[in-house]
Amino acid sequence: MNDQEEVILIDFEAFCFDHPEWDLMVTATEHHSLRWQTDEQYADFVQAYGRDLHDWHGYDTLRRLQEFGMTTWLMQNVREDEETAAEYRQRIAGLRNDDAPRDWRPC
Repeated sequence: MNDQEEVILIDFEAFCFDHPEWDLMVTATEHHSLRWQTDEQYADFVQAYGRDLHDWHGYDTLRRLQEFGMTTWLMQNVREDEETAAEYRQRIAGLRNDDAPRDWRPC
């Protein structure tokens, strides 16, 4: 809140009102593809939302789009340091080879 007791909302770059699959896909990709959450953490997430997208027919398409977005977002930061540039190269290699390991690090 600011001095006038107004709420100011920021960071709406990915805000939308649409089907829930896009929002749920972020966590599904981070778990199934990148292993950034434990099985227990993801099970809690699925229980809370009541749906696991992994078996959904559109999962693979949205997973690829999510990974692409994560990679292109990182692309803007490659000049910051070599570690970021190396992470970007690793992600690009993964996008080019779907069988490549997804041992990406959160950035």
